[in-house]
Amino acid sequence: MKLPERFPPDAPREWMNRARSNLARLKSRVPGVYLEDLCFDAQQAAEKAIKAVMIARNIEFPYVHDLDHLLSLLEEGGEAIPAAVRQADELTKYATIMRYPGGIRPVSESEYQEAIAIAEAVVQWAEERL
Repeated sequence: MKLPERFPPDAPREWMNRARSNLARLKSRVPGVYLEDLCFDAQQAAEKAIKAVMIARNIEFPYVHDLDHLLSLLEEGGEAIPAAVRQADELTKYATIMRYPGGIRPVSESEYQEAIAIAEAVVQWAEERL
């Protein structure tokens, strides 16, 4: 398998490479891996895709996992955020409380499938902007 071409860390294309990598891991369904851990990759795919758009628009961003906050900054910078992309806020919990033992509860199959759909929508939206 050929790895994607590497770009400088400040290049939106490198952030998209990393977003696509997280998306691929999200869909891997390796036996023995918790769905919570896979959903963390959904959050990471969306976060990196959003940050790629921010870099392309010269919008500085904090290194946080709060996707609603990042989308608000992007919107303040003049980018229209469609409703499907706004759903990315649902993924924020996978980078925080759901990441550790004792989180709220195990992720269900339907929540996992929803996380995939949201992450794919955000990555596709970001790709269309770059």
